[in-house]
Amino acid sequence: MSTTSVPAVEGWFTTTAEPCLLGTRCTTCGTVFFPKASGFCRNPECRGREFDEVELSRTGTVWSYTDAQYQPPPPYIPPAGEHVPFAIAAVELAAEQMVILGQVADGYGVDDLAVGATVELVVEPLYEADGVEHLIYRWKPVSA
Repeated sequence: MSTTSVPAVEGWFTTTAEPCLLGTRCTTCGTVFFPKASGFCRNPECRGREFDEVELSRTGTVWSYTDAQYQPPPPYIPPAGEHVPFAIAAVELAAEQMVILGQVADGYGVDDLAVGATVELVVEPLYEADGVEHLIYRWKPVSA
């Protein structure tokens, strides 16, 4: 039986060989948002209501990081049925002037991170159910 892969949250990222996050840019003020904005611009100085979808930078620098020693509440689903601590990084995308929070790639922890270090976006499985693999984005340290 073959497994189908789908994003755990549709429309947040691409699943191509070089994945990227998908955001929006306000056509009035140029502010970029992730997750996508709709309805009205979240910039308090703007009254814009139209947005273009944009692909965000694939790499960024670690702004801050920590580890999740506790199991997050539902709807979080532990991959192995039991919580395994994982690292979380806040990554600054310089071109977009924003910080994006996300899990760190499998096999990496807080000992592999440093403020200012470069990371790249990857897509990895979160869990599988009924032959469907649900994918999420994560930040992977870039080797020097």
